[in-house]
Amino acid sequence: MGEALQTALGERYDALSTSLRDRVISFVLAAFDSLGGQRDADAAEFLDRVLPTVLAAQAQMGQITDAYLSAMLADMLGTASAPAGVRLPEALRGVDPAEVYERPFVTTRTALSKGKAYAQAVAEGRTRLLSITETDLQLARTHAAQQSMRRGGAKFFRRDLRSSKSCALCVIASTQRYRVENLMPIHPGCHCKPVPIPGDRDPGHVIDEALLREAHDAVAKGIGQSDAGGRAPDYRDVIITRQHGEYGPLLAVRRQNFTGPDDIAGQ
Repeated sequence: MGEALQTALGERYDALSTSLRDRVISFVLAAFDSLGGQRDADAAEFLDRVLPTVLAAQAQMGQITDAYLSAMLADMLGTASAPAGVRLPEALRGVDPAEVYERPFVTTRTALSKGKAYAQAVAEGRTRLLSITETDLQLARTHAAQQSMRRGGAKFFRRDLRSSKSCALCVIASTQRYRVENLMPIHPGCHCKPVPIPGDRDPGHVIDEALLREAHDAVAKGIGQSDAGGRAPDYRDVIITRQHGEYGPLLAVRRQNFTGPDDIAGQ
């Protein structure tokens, strides 16, 4: 079927994954907003209520990602591949999920200890909760995608931008090819999806010269460097991949250095 089917598969996957993400985020934030306070008992009540739903949503994200990529690879390679399922650990970050989803309460209490108003402190905790939930769903996507593409025989993949509102990190990263043995680098709030590149032949590091050239022009305006070839400044000196202790590969700008808890926003 080719391009038409692959486009339809991508659109269907986008609709399903967006709907899942929106529903889970709405549920988690509503549960947080309905709490009577930010005490230990409130945190325990929150965890009991939301963790089963969050973990089920991560598993579902893995399932629909596997189904999508299995269908994509089957069409690309002309095979009859079917989703065989993926196995995602509950602790996608390597940290107990209960500890992760208690962090918004830590954020709130820290803000209160610094003299911030209660409403502002709770809002900061809520923002952190949003970031945690979005990031965990994206981690479920990337871990499932790696398993599915490996099983399907893909060697390389690219990242597909979800909309024109994608951040500069993702735009530049989308011009590159990645190896399936490496997880797709993400950042908090990232919604990109991985798309397999058919064949065993390495397409080369840069797979979208035109978009890279546009990104170069935009970056050049900000940092004062320009090059007609579209390859300078060296983007490895601007946008890099750091290894995050919980996320895995993390898109970042080189000047970002995490020096302490206060410097890691929204985790």
